[in-house]
Amino acid sequence: MGTGVVAVLFINIPFQADWLHYLSIVFFILNTILFFTAFVISLLRYTIWPEIWSVMIRDPTNSLFLGTIPMGFATLISAWISICVPAWGVWAVYFAFALWILDSVVAIAVTVTLGILLMSASHQRSLDSITAAQLLPVAATIVASAVGSNIANVMPNPQLALGAIIASYVMWGMAVPMAFSVLVIYYQRLALHKMPPREVIVSAFLPLGPLGYGGYTVLNLGRAAVKVFPMTGSIDPIAGRIAYVMGFFVSLVMWGYGLIWFALALASIWKARPFPFNMGWWGFTFPLGVYSLSTILIGKELPSLFFRVLGTIFATCVILLWILIAVRTGKGAWTGKMFHAPCLANLKKQQEQMEEEKSIGNASQNTHAADGNK
Repeated sequence: MGTGVVAVLFINIPFQADWLHYLSIVFFILNTILFFTAFVISLLRYTIWPEIWSVMIRDPTNSLFLGTIPMGFATLISAWISICVPAWGVWAVYFAFALWILDSVVAIAVTVTLGILLMSASHQRSLDSITAAQLLPVAATIVASAVGSNIANVMPNPQLALGAIIASYVMWGMAVPMAFSVLVIYYQRLALHKMPPREVIVSAFLPLGPLGYGGYTVLNLGRAAVKVFPMTGSIDPIAGRIAYVMGFFVSLVMWGYGLIWFALALASIWKARPFPFNMGWWGFTFPLGVYSLSTILIGKELPSLFFRVLGTIFATCVILLWILIAVRTGKGAWTGKMFHAPCLANLKKQQEQMEEEKSIGNASQNTHAADGNK
């Protein structure tokens, strides 16, 4: 996710140069290697040790990160649309369309399934244990709708473009209001129980993800609707213009809402310093990256030099953060400090619980047998 959004930012920075395009290709290739390496390793891990999957999926915190799988895949599709479609033509659009359908199905499944698991969990959670990571399963569907808006803008088939627009609006409606609900709960947690622990303080930036990409998506869908609706005769001749204008103002409002959360995140980081480095630091890059994309798109559509310059500043900060975090991650990977799975701590507890239940069952059977002998 963090590497993928950097590739997309290199393409979308308003002040373009050839070397930015080449860097976007490098980061796209790097992101592809990282994603499929991590995916294959995870697949092997859960195939060889299936008991780890059952522990992870029941963990109220670690299970939330399943949402990063479709989000990471979505960044590959977005970069493919921006880099490969202009170079390789129509077939690349249809290939991206097929990948987007797969990503959307997985994203919706993650959003719905983890929501159900959260409600049906056997143990209760206190409000002070809630972090902004609760947004991750919801954000997966928002990101899928954003990719759909990108596809609709390049799809040569008007009917398929219309289908992508409608599906993306539906996914946006499924996820964005839910993200607002989670933000209300998270703000209540901050107001009553103050800041999260230093180890997870970086999660304070996560609200920028749904707000940034949610605003980007609704504006980008409006851009696509202006072109596609008249071609398909959908709804009304002016429906596309209405969708575009409404999308712009909704995007601007969401950008402003994100600005408040950005300020809160910066204040939290300042008050919590110094805080230890861990893999959670990658939570800096993607939320701020998609917020940068929203800023850049608003600047492009107004048009506004202020928003374009601000978006470029945000994008530069994301790139510098990526370099810093990548270097520290590389050092941690070399020493082995980064390879830690918190959910495995629950595996021992589960095994002890199963052994205890088994011993109780055996004792009960022995008691019944003794009673029968009497």
